[in-house]
Amino acid sequence: MPKITYIEDSGKEHVVEAPVGQTVMEAAVKHAVPGIDADCGGACACATCHVYVDPEWLAKTGEQNSMEQSMLDFANDVETNSRLSCQIKVTPDLDGLVVRLPKSQH
Repeated sequence: MPKITYIEDSGKEHVVEAPVGQTVMEAAVKHAVPGIDADCGGACACATCHVYVDPEWLAKTGEQNSMEQSMLDFANDVETNSRLSCQIKVTPDLDGLVVRLPKSQH
């Protein structure tokens, strides 16, 4: 199973094994990673699963679709590497993925 590292704003790391096909948000919620609220449950309707994808992983996580781009308008402190973790499907190529969490989702 691919391993994903979530890094809180404080620097605390959480390494999670995520099944292929699950989303990065689902893996975080299943393993109680703090800072991923996922209020809408993964429907791309709330932007509370905002993460910063480590730049070296951006190409492997795929492109943002128009819905994700619209929802990121509601996230705090959006940067060029911002993504909604509910829109990133775990694949074998994402083994070692590193995402950073914003200071707050609200």
